[in-house]
Amino acid sequence: MRARRLVAVACTAGVALSMLTITAQAAAPKEGLRLLAVRDSLTATHTWYEQTYDGKPVLGAYYVEHVDKVTGAKTVDDGRLAVGAVDLTPAVTEEHAKSRSAGVPEGAKLTVLPGTGLVYEVISDNGKGSERTLVHAETGAVVRTESLVKHVDGTGKVFSPNPVSSQQNQNLVDADDADSAVPAAAYRSVTLSDLDGSGYLKGKYAQLTGAKSKLAYNKGNKFSYTRSNDFFEQVNAYWGVTEAQKYIQGLGFKNVNNEAQKVTTIGLTDDNSFYDPAKDQITFGTGGVDDAEDVEVVWHELGHAIQDAQVPGFGSTTESGSIGEGFGDWWALIMSSRDAKDTATTPLACIMDWDATAYTTETPHCLRRTDTDLKYADRKGEVHFDGQIWSRALFDVFTAFGRDKSAKIVLEAQFSYSPSATFASAAKATVAAAKKLYGDKDAAVVQAAFKARGIA
Repeated sequence: MRARRLVAVACTAGVALSMLTITAQAAAPKEGLRLLAVRDSLTATHTWYEQTYDGKPVLGAYYVEHVDKVTGAKTVDDGRLAVGAVDLTPAVTEEHAKSRSAGVPEGAKLTVLPGTGLVYEVISDNGKGSERTLVHAETGAVVRTESLVKHVDGTGKVFSPNPVSSQQNQNLVDADDADSAVPAAAYRSVTLSDLDGSGYLKGKYAQLTGAKSKLAYNKGNKFSYTRSNDFFEQVNAYWGVTEAQKYIQGLGFKNVNNEAQKVTTIGLTDDNSFYDPAKDQITFGTGGVDDAEDVEVVWHELGHAIQDAQVPGFGSTTESGSIGEGFGDWWALIMSSRDAKDTATTPLACIMDWDATAYTTETPHCLRRTDTDLKYADRKGEVHFDGQIWSRALFDVFTAFGRDKSAKIVLEAQFSYSPSATFASAAKATVAAAKKLYGDKDAAVVQAAFKARGIA
């Protein structure tokens, strides 16, 4: 069981913070911990330890301290595991343990596996990459074997961000998933990175879920389908989620929804999509234009998963829910801005314009826009409508600073939101993040964006 607690550390000067950081690196804070690594993020230093039992590492356990670079405030993430009494005298030899691996062994060491006891951790190469075999140190039996290969790359076809945008054509219609409804030029051949090599769309940052018979599979990791094939939406969703996480990582954030996000395009026939925090899963509907065909829908729904990962339980009130919807729209814009054409035909601020063709008549087709003139006083108590107030403020931040800088500010700020954040409290946290990262001048620009929306 992992406990999380906050520890206040008083530091009145940079010297005090430096002393604190050096101390964290020099010695373990508790017995049974061994220093592993020290990492720096944008605003904090993160010191990682492994748990040990009488000098032997405990598999899967950790302890980490996060120290704010400015205030010295420390957050402790305690991932130590209960071990119990363990006999540390092996009954089988290291050579025997190595012989139980399927590949060519490269090394073996004694470790403690909670719930099992003393095991040999054997690393070997089976010809398809490294794998780990855990061998019981008393019985010699194989406890489990697992691949350590991080990822393979595949190929596929996607829409980026959607056919309306890429083809500059507001007259496209769904036509019941017909291939003939969308020009071949709308498809883009891409690399599907970070796959696990299983032949399914399952990887480091995204995994498609559902009955295996309904999931795209290719032994060679080649997933080139057109929209009449239900597998196409799965490829689009996998690519969209993975590209977003790679972008986040590239900004310097290593723990913003850094997981294999569960996604399904199977079973929901409504023209709707949603993120379910209880299951940590995004579900895309197939009514009208299949939602996962429009990668801006993918990125919007991923926005909810991002916020839930940063602030567990985020969106518990109407205002925080509105912030969530506004951020999702803005995140779709941020991700689309790499490929989308910002023209009078398809304004960048017009979000999810391919999906919107199913139920809008005016052009440009927009599910929502991020450049409305709505203000805080215009709230209606409906999260999608009120979210446009928040997304406009973020749109102005994007306009002022560009993609990367604005994304850093907003993502950094969201770590400080509460689950029931108000517009005012979230705006204050966002201004504070801008000040920490870039100084007073840029913080004033962010503050002005919120004031223009009537957010104090």
